[in-house]
Amino acid sequence: MKRLALAAAVVVLAAAPLWVGGTYYVNVASQILVYAIFALGINVLVGYAGLVTLGHAGLFGIAAYAAARVMNGGAGHVTVAVVALAVTLAAAAVFAALALRGTGLGFVMITVALGQIVWGVAYRWISLTNGDNGVSVTGRPRPLGLSLASPAAFYWATLVVFLVTVAAMAVFVASPFGVSLRGTRDQPRRMNALGYHVWMIRFLAFLFSGLWSGVAGLLYLYYNQFVSPQAVALTASAEALLMVISGGTGTLLGPIVGAALVVVIKNVASAYIERWNFVLGAIFVLIVVFMPDGLVPGTVRFWRWLTAARRPAAPAAVAPAGD
Repeated sequence: MKRLALAAAVVVLAAAPLWVGGTYYVNVASQILVYAIFALGINVLVGYAGLVTLGHAGLFGIAAYAAARVMNGGAGHVTVAVVALAVTLAAAAVFAALALRGTGLGFVMITVALGQIVWGVAYRWISLTNGDNGVSVTGRPRPLGLSLASPAAFYWATLVVFLVTVAAMAVFVASPFGVSLRGTRDQPRRMNALGYHVWMIRFLAFLFSGLWSGVAGLLYLYYNQFVSPQAVALTASAEALLMVISGGTGTLLGPIVGAALVVVIKNVASAYIERWNFVLGAIFVLIVVFMPDGLVPGTVRFWRWLTAARRPAAPAAVAPAGD
């Protein structure tokens, strides 16, 4: 049943440009996939390592800026992708080396500071980032000679990257490394006593998380063909973190559902509701109150309760009559 449901979901996603209706909604679907990849990357730290980060928009933006500068320098798209991801991994290594000096609130504050440093560089280093005016690019890659200029073609290309991301996350979660990472989340002292290098496990997880944040940043640049300091702002990190928390941390489906919720409210509901920020905030409050572990785990738990409630009660045993 799970395999059939997965196959059906892939078919529905692949056919999205044919049934969503309109170029605008195809673009919204592409945005959902891009931010779902970003949220899945953050979920590696938040959900499986127990490290809440508010600076990953910095890595997201570093990939976009690096790709934009290399592309405008005349490099091919393969070179652009390799350089952008290499720079993002180097930045993630620096982020991890500094942020992992603390845990809990200390880790959060260090990631906030690092993200703000990236935002300050993007805003003030005008010769490199063009400041508040941002950096524009032209053209999209042509994998196997296929043009990605149309919204539907770009959506399908993004869907392929998204499916690769989900598969990589599934392998990561089921791997011995993923199990050891969850162990550092739940019992770091015991893991250390058992001989595991807790800091190194978290460091490698940070790199893995940063890699997929960089992939999302690269797709973001190709989608918008523009990047500005807004992409690396603290609000961008907070928004991505809310995607993960609202959908459900420590799950594969949760960040995807959270990304879809935020993107749809921002791009679709905002066209009909003037105070859409209030609506989004109210939804988050309701999720925290009624489903504190997120939409996906909360829905699963509710469905199990509903199924158990519909199941007929077992007849009470009747004591045998005495002689």
